[in-house]
Amino acid sequence: MKTYEELIVWQKAINLVSMIYNNTKDFPKEEIYGLTNQIRRASVSIPSNIAEGFSRNSKNDFKRFLKISIASLFEVQTQLEISKNLQFISEANYKIIFDATREIEAMLASLIRKLK
Repeated sequence: MKTYEELIVWQKAINLVSMIYNNTKDFPKEEIYGLTNQIRRASVSIPSNIAEGFSRNSKNDFKRFLKISIASLFEVQTQLEISKNLQFISEANYKIIFDATREIEAMLASLIRKLK
């Protein structure tokens, strides 16, 4: 693999960012600096850390950045749950996005295992 863009997990993480942005644009305006900002930043962190880790010339560094990506993914999952509970996001959209996060989670975990 020559570039991080070839990693399917990175591609899926990029798609997740788009889903998060599309679903948070109608969050209450008072949440612009709260939950909206937090979930967006956490989602952007996922593919960003995959890319940064890939650029390192070390398996250990790459693994460390993948673990940071998983931590950001868990933040997104938690913030999605909060958004659903506050009825900022529909149950249907929550399920679609949450399922996407679970797939990315499994892919990241698998990639980390392969790098050991």
